[in-house]
Amino acid sequence: MKQVRLNNSVMMPSIGYGVFQIPQNETERCVSDALETGYRMIDTASSYFNEKEVGAAIRNSGIKREEIFVTTKLWVQDYEIDDVLRAFDKSMSNLGLDYLDLYLLHKPYGNYYAAWRALERLYKEGRIHAIGVTSFTDERLLDLFLHNGIKPMVNQVETNPFHQQKATNEFLAKEGIVHEAWAPFAEGQNDIFHNPVLAGIAEKHGKSVGQVILRWLNQRNVVVIPKSVRKERMAENLNIFDFSLSSEEMAAIARLDTGKSPIYDDMDLATVRGISTHTIR
Repeated sequence: MKQVRLNNSVMMPSIGYGVFQIPQNETERCVSDALETGYRMIDTASSYFNEKEVGAAIRNSGIKREEIFVTTKLWVQDYEIDDVLRAFDKSMSNLGLDYLDLYLLHKPYGNYYAAWRALERLYKEGRIHAIGVTSFTDERLLDLFLHNGIKPMVNQVETNPFHQQKATNEFLAKEGIVHEAWAPFAEGQNDIFHNPVLAGIAEKHGKSVGQVILRWLNQRNVVVIPKSVRKERMAENLNIFDFSLSSEEMAAIARLDTGKSPIYDDMDLATVRGISTHTIR
């Protein structure tokens, strides 16, 4: 498994398994299948309501804890310092873990300054091996680390062929922050799996469209966390290291960029209000 080095020297797998929108009653089976298939990074969140099931699969896997990189996320509702500490303890109890590999602020709303300082504290205490953020725009991320003590190690942002985040990729690389993609398949929007450009490249390599997308991200040094509930698709998504995309193919995919999300507009005021006020308990 190819790994990337975070700016604090922690090693992180370049591809992992995401559990967003997997129902609780399927999560343990799916994570067990993913671990059996060879995944060694699992990405969950308190707002996904399946941390307990993720933890159960990890415990029952027979794999040494230090071989599995576990990420979870703090929801906006818990961004005050005392709330962060309680929410972290709750996540750790749900997961059944003694330490966390990566803890992310889930969205750039609310009192994320206070939340970040609480994460810094947990990191310094050794309870978390790396800390980062999710869905932070470049200017908010820059503002955050210019005025705090620890630079985030990861920014997990929507990244797919229709929303390629080219400027963000360059900014994160310059700052030594790992670019991690959520929604690499654009949640199926724009009929992505039948896109003629992607399908043509896939046919040439004898691969699926999904594998081409993941390989394209990998060649851009973007960490990926694809989701599937099917074990055969999990294996397919992991099998992206036996081929490479040419510069011409990379350029062809680059031309698919629309410069905006096909999923939701995070500059839309109703969207911001909805995310900022959403509660999970």
